[in-house]
Amino acid sequence: MKEETGFCPQSFAVIGAGPVGCIVAAFLAKGGMDVTLCDVVPELIENAAGPGIVIEGSESLQAPVTRTCSGVDELADIKPDVIFVTAKANALPLIASSLEAFVGDGMHVVSWQNGIDTELELSRVLGKKPVMRAVVNYGCGLKGPCHVVMPFHHPPHYIQELDPDARDAAAGIAKVLSDCGLTTERTDRIVSEVWRKSVMNASMNPVCAVTGLPMARAMGDPIVFQIVDSLLKECVAIARANEIDLGWDYYERAVEYMKNAGNHKPSMLMDIEAERRTEIDFINKKFVEYGRRANVDAPFNLTLMSLVKGLESSVA
Repeated sequence: MKEETGFCPQSFAVIGAGPVGCIVAAFLAKGGMDVTLCDVVPELIENAAGPGIVIEGSESLQAPVTRTCSGVDELADIKPDVIFVTAKANALPLIASSLEAFVGDGMHVVSWQNGIDTELELSRVLGKKPVMRAVVNYGCGLKGPCHVVMPFHHPPHYIQELDPDARDAAAGIAKVLSDCGLTTERTDRIVSEVWRKSVMNASMNPVCAVTGLPMARAMGDPIVFQIVDSLLKECVAIARANEIDLGWDYYERAVEYMKNAGNHKPSMLMDIEAERRTEIDFINKKFVEYGRRANVDAPFNLTLMSLVKGLESSVA
């Protein structure tokens, strides 16, 4: 449901020129917004302002951003109305520290990322007032710098403010995103939406990372699926023990959703293949932590977390 809003942001920054960031930057740019794409790797943003970001797959478009920059601190002079953080969650402490120097009244920072509690990493440094959390429902991969493959897009996306006084701003950001083609709703249930997505990520991503299989093959192999299924049931139990509302029929819907994900490689597998750190600390490790909090054992999450950590250390 769309909300009436008086907040109409025109200037946006996107921190992180991976596939997730390129998509939101391209849609905003196509919608006529002032967009700055920021990344510390110069090669990733080289073509962003011209010829532009290319998206192919379930969505097809090409759009140049207004400008690029290679450091978060450079955004202090640009003063965007809204900053989307799309970089890997493990970079949040550094990003938050840089943002702290200039984020002030009237600016909003949106965690547009995978994982549990990413918004809390930002709010610990910035306070709750400027911080928002979003849940993104598209699959994507980087074919090359500023060239994104988007295997699926299942809107709506969701956004919610941490500070109740920022409700109007969250609704305004959702409206701009929707007008630009990324249908987004402001919600009062962002924690549930985060966990609904994170349960599936925790069930599928580490299995693909360890086996090297894309989603369709992992779901289609009866032996591998046993591990996915065990993780799924364990994550659901942990969520419910922490009073997270997933819905009574969540298990069946999650299995169906993952079966229809196609031959997509989750980001955790792509990170391992590229010898990068994964976001395991904000996915399976969070289920281990929340399991301990509710006195629920998490042997499958602990095992997969340890295996992925082992793979990370072997390529670090």
